[in-house]
Amino acid sequence: MSPYLAAVRNYWALLPAIAICVGLILLYAVPTLVNPQWTSSILGLFKQLPGGEETEEPAPLGPKQIRSRRMLAGALVIGALGLVGFNVVLNREANGCYLAAKAWGATDDPKQDGDPCVNKIFGAFFSNGKGEVLEKSQQPVAGYQVVKGKHPAYLKWIQNPPKPDEVAMVFGVGFNCSNDLKVIETADKITAVIDDTEPCPPDSQIEVVPIKLDKPVGDRPVVTVGGQPIPRINPDLPSWGTVLKKLATGG
Repeated sequence: MSPYLAAVRNYWALLPAIAICVGLILLYAVPTLVNPQWTSSILGLFKQLPGGEETEEPAPLGPKQIRSRRMLAGALVIGALGLVGFNVVLNREANGCYLAAKAWGATDDPKQDGDPCVNKIFGAFFSNGKGEVLEKSQQPVAGYQVVKGKHPAYLKWIQNPPKPDEVAMVFGVGFNCSNDLKVIETADKITAVIDDTEPCPPDSQIEVVPIKLDKPVGDRPVVTVGGQPIPRINPDLPSWGTVLKKLATGG
């Protein structure tokens, strides 16, 4: 599993403890589901009578006892599956945020990578892309993402997510340059630049800047410095099928 788990390890650190709990639960629950009398007999071996005498064979279970023990075992199995599923959900979210940040150009940093939905990628707190371009020269923007219909799932899990009804597109920009992002909308194109004379340094934190447009992007080109087209990207959480396949194959 190491290639898939290498990016984010904090939630998977719980996996050994969860595996032990699940193993103990299944050790009791599976035989009980098959034949509750087996576990009743095995548990009876651990009982001691006063004076150290040998225990007697446990009495056969009645229909109500069999039904109640099977219901308990079934509930334990469901709880065990829920425990594993909860851990997988946390990993999917964290890994998805990590991959989204990497897609926007984030560099690796153990301090931010441990909890990427909070520290590595987050919604903009002050920047909104508005304002006039003031510098004599600007820096290009590396990518953009159109948000329409079903929004990318990672936007729901990041810290300070953009409001769904107030965003038409987003730009992922290094934290140190996000306040310099300027987006100009005209009838025939959308222009996005970093209004700074110096290139943005590599950054391990990405700020997702939501942009509200007067009308949908449509067929209008999205360009940056010199009229160069900006690549459109579409980062998102991996699908459940992809997650389960990677966990099963270790890919």
